[in-house]
Amino acid sequence: MVPGPMQYNGRDAEQIIPDIVIRRLPIYVRTLKHILSTGTLTVSSDELAERIGVTAAQIRRDLSYFGRFGKQGKGYDVETLLQKIQHILNLDHSWDVALVGYGHLGQAIASYRGFEPSSFRIVAIFDRDPEPAGVIAPGGVPIRSEQDITTVVRKLGIQMGIVAVPANVAQAVTDLLIDGGARAILNYAPVTLKVPKDVWVREIDPISMMQSMTYYLDSELVPAAPEDAHISTQIRSSDAAGES
Repeated sequence: MVPGPMQYNGRDAEQIIPDIVIRRLPIYVRTLKHILSTGTLTVSSDELAERIGVTAAQIRRDLSYFGRFGKQGKGYDVETLLQKIQHILNLDHSWDVALVGYGHLGQAIASYRGFEPSSFRIVAIFDRDPEPAGVIAPGGVPIRSEQDITTVVRKLGIQMGIVAVPANVAQAVTDLLIDGGARAILNYAPVTLKVPKDVWVREIDPISMMQSMTYYLDSELVPAAPEDAHISTQIRSSDAAGES
């Protein structure tokens, strides 16, 4: 279950921003970081659109929800635009994250080095198997029992959780995360979670994504235009397959 369109605090309280727009912003951040790393200081909407795989009009529409960016004929200042989008996404400070599940997938997630540079930090790890409990994960984070989820999440003020457990226990651990105060869940389990209206869920299910592509492999159909296909395959999760 995913809440509807969100409101941006920096705009009119009645300004409703479609979730599909919010989902595109991280792709803008990633692309702008790459552009900045090459020493490029300004970029036009056409150039940015070509790199991302959407139209320049789509980029201008997305950014218009949050105010005015760039100058006509001069393009966008890359660093300024990057900082503003990061601020919109609340990425100008670090977010503590709880990881539930320390099997093969959980260990891979815990070892991933891309979290901290992207404003996320795994500060608590839980597992139902008593054997790894007390073990120290990479980064010095101790593995705790799943029974401690609610208490630890509440104590540390964690608002975001990653669920990397089998489908049959995913809902139970999600409930524990929410009881502790988590309001954003990244779900790797192949199951649709039921959550309160004020909790956001993003689902990552590689099997479903692959199954959605096998349909096309025995046909002459070609992918849709970039604006409809390239971005959506990067940002859609199974909980929002019909939003765009």
